[in-house]
Amino acid sequence: MPNKTIYVSDADLPLLQRAQELTGGNMSSAIVEALRRLVDVEEGKREGFQEVVVRVGPGEGRRQRFVGVLLVEWGRSTKDRVEEFRVYRGRSGKFVVHTTKSPETSWTAGANGSAQGWRKYLSSDQQWSTTAATATLDIADDLDALREVIPPELFALVSDATADPVVEDLDI
Repeated sequence: MPNKTIYVSDADLPLLQRAQELTGGNMSSAIVEALRRLVDVEEGKREGFQEVVVRVGPGEGRRQRFVGVLLVEWGRSTKDRVEEFRVYRGRSGKFVVHTTKSPETSWTAGANGSAQGWRKYLSSDQQWSTTAATATLDIADDLDALREVIPPELFALVSDATADPVVEDLDI
């Protein structure tokens, strides 16, 4: 294996040492991993993609990152909740679906939760609950797999968005 020497300024030494701590002491693998990620992001930008960071899980959740291009944003609501969908195409051609759901509130009244109409507002027996907001990330290999994870109305929009070529060469 050939050896390569890199020079690091004194000001950047703490960064290098922290990277080494985080990767278990193997500086070579840390540098290669960082370079691999840099090349992936920069090549993606040249192809019209961008780095996307989304939150996944309940509440604030955790962050997940990928390189993709937004195809469609779509939403729907009920009296209790709002759902927002964003469908991306990744560099590999796979589809990425980021879904966010607002907190869901439930409110019932009456001793057994069955009070209806104006009686619901006068009942002294009221129950309510609120769930945390949630977000998910689903990956589909192709359009057929995507059809299984998104609503039909959204699928129609994505199908239309993918009908055009990613790059169209113009002879002008």
